[in-house]
Amino acid sequence: MMFPSDTMFGVFLVSQLCIGVPGNLFLFLLYMHTFSVQRHVKRLMDPVFSHLTLANTLTITFTLTPHIASSFGVRQFLDDVGCKAVLFMYRVTRGVSICTTSLLSAFQAITVSPRNSKWAWLKFKLHTQICPSFLFFWIINMLIYIRAIETITATRNLTLVGRGYVHPYCQTRQFGNQNSGTFLSPILIHDLVFVPFMIGTSLYMVNLLYRHHRRAQHLHSSRVSSQTSPEHKATRTILLLVSCFMVFYFSNNYVTLYSFYAHKKIPRLAGLSGVLSSCFPTICPFLLMKNNKIVSQFTSSFSQ
Repeated sequence: MMFPSDTMFGVFLVSQLCIGVPGNLFLFLLYMHTFSVQRHVKRLMDPVFSHLTLANTLTITFTLTPHIASSFGVRQFLDDVGCKAVLFMYRVTRGVSICTTSLLSAFQAITVSPRNSKWAWLKFKLHTQICPSFLFFWIINMLIYIRAIETITATRNLTLVGRGYVHPYCQTRQFGNQNSGTFLSPILIHDLVFVPFMIGTSLYMVNLLYRHHRRAQHLHSSRVSSQTSPEHKATRTILLLVSCFMVFYFSNNYVTLYSFYAHKKIPRLAGLSGVLSSCFPTICPFLLMKNNKIVSQFTSSFSQ
């Protein structure tokens, strides 16, 4: 039986899908056009940005589609194979998005590091590590989550009690069993590697910006002190990106862990988890458009 609240929630999910997917696709296609036609405009970080928007597009699609179907009362939308495929793609693309955001933070930290820094020698090798890093991210996430997805099956009982993962159409195979943690362990291990790394590089950049601000305050010329280099503008954008990621990441993890360990399952928590996990991928392209030279050139071409 459908309730008006379910329909309203479904409309909200559709609107999130219709904002996030076009936003990421627009930025991705714009980067692809730049790489093929305007190579002189290409910057070091642009391939990382484009890869992040691609991962975001896939994450939003595989996250929200089942929740939208469930909100509008579609039954048996996914069978066992469908559950494994959709959740596998969601987990892999979400993991790739986390890895790429970590890479983005690390690359920017190395880029803005002083010449006498111990990381300075890496500046000249960054461009050679981009594509191998992308390949590594996809492979490692597939290997991590292929084991977890083996524990997933289509939901067979509407009344679920005990420890386990709940999705609108899927659940862990051994629901309520102590071994159901097999699904959660690889996710936590993966995140414990990349998220602290992202936090560390972000704090390093915050420290660099603070020291730069302190030096600027000692300058006598107010004109010079008010100028901001493109590198520092990019650093602020990435720090904003990482901050938004952290807010939604920890919020989503709290809801996911609560739902996993709750004795009696609350179906609405699964939808809330889907919304939170899609918020960062939805907002991300619009944050990347800020102070983006490629976007500025694209918009200015229509005003000529």
